[in-house]
Amino acid sequence: MAAEIVNPRSDSTTHGTAGTAGIGGADEPFDPAFALHRGGKMAVQATVPIRDKDDLSLAYTPGVAKVCSAIAENPELVHDYTWKSQVVAVVTDGTAVLGLGDIGPEASLPVMEGKAILFKQFGGVDAVPIALATTDADEIVDTVVRLAPSFGGINLEDISAPRCFEIERKLQERLDIPVFHDDQHGTAVVTLAALRNAAKLSGRTLGDLRAVISGAGAAGVAIAKFLLEAGIGDVAVADRKGIVSGDREDLTDVKRELAELTNRAGITGSLETALAGADVFIGVSGGTVPEPAVASMAPGAFVFAMANPNPEVHPDVAHKYAAVVATGRSDYPNQINNVLAFPGIFAGALQVRASRITEGMKIAAANALADVVGEELAADYVIPSPFDERVAPAVTAAVAAAARAEGVARR
Repeated sequence: MAAEIVNPRSDSTTHGTAGTAGIGGADEPFDPAFALHRGGKMAVQATVPIRDKDDLSLAYTPGVAKVCSAIAENPELVHDYTWKSQVVAVVTDGTAVLGLGDIGPEASLPVMEGKAILFKQFGGVDAVPIALATTDADEIVDTVVRLAPSFGGINLEDISAPRCFEIERKLQERLDIPVFHDDQHGTAVVTLAALRNAAKLSGRTLGDLRAVISGAGAAGVAIAKFLLEAGIGDVAVADRKGIVSGDREDLTDVKRELAELTNRAGITGSLETALAGADVFIGVSGGTVPEPAVASMAPGAFVFAMANPNPEVHPDVAHKYAAVVATGRSDYPNQINNVLAFPGIFAGALQVRASRITEGMKIAAANALADVVGEELAADYVIPSPFDERVAPAVTAAVAAAARAEGVARR
């Protein structure tokens, strides 16, 4: 299967359909986004020719029966004689889509298609979008487990917290293929890579840094845990009610665990309080951080304001006080973009038929991504562009090597 960036539509469709918002009629302005998405962004493409009856007899009956019988006798052959080891399921329930929130499975499909073609474009990995008509965690887990024989890996996408944590954990317990929630781990990998290079640029190490994360959802929790795993000096996480700390009585189980792991400095109160003297701000929540709070950060601070489309700290404000500024936007330098991570991570995992994606594999991916920058390191270049052709091969090789070193590779 090939996730081509194609659009099976005729020129006559570019004016849209009456009654559809934004593309209602001939008098409305042309919208290239609707034109691009007409008919979807993907198509299935055969990898073998079927030109005559001989080809047909090999690709289908009777030839296919020999292959089926061989796999039935030795199930491991499924990796060699089907697409299983080359394809990922991109699974969502549509509850946390981009910045749109809970818009449902049908409305999530354009994003899932987009994710699938990014897998192909940037990692050479085929992917299939699967939008599920349920938000029940156990139903999602059971459904994905039943679908899993067709896939080499599962990429969970745009599933709201805290259910996303439970779903990922249960799936990895029940499956022997990689399960990866990109909103958590992809964001964490790219953030760590950029932070490593920012620290290097300033002559510091991760252990020298105290970070404050705005947002205790999927990305915020994953980033905090991952930075601790990588050796950051300290990290505190804030939600809408302030710093996640052990003295609060309103914490969920996920946040209670987070409180035990983070905030070694014992800070309580607001995000603004925590930012005083902090070395790093990481925003994954939206909202706005007041300028005086940014100004109160330590000299030479780093501001990674990643909310889209409006960063928590506008880059113009951040540059007044910070040595390195990153956002989630493509129109500013240092874009923290998950496409830098997930295609190569899955390509490396599939290459060695890994049974799971470990912390070591993710750290290897972050280190490889940081190393791509190399001697070009500068304040406006701590993370490479998604279009840098060195990225996916570097991440793929690092992840494959780490999988072998950690004993989860099967070839």
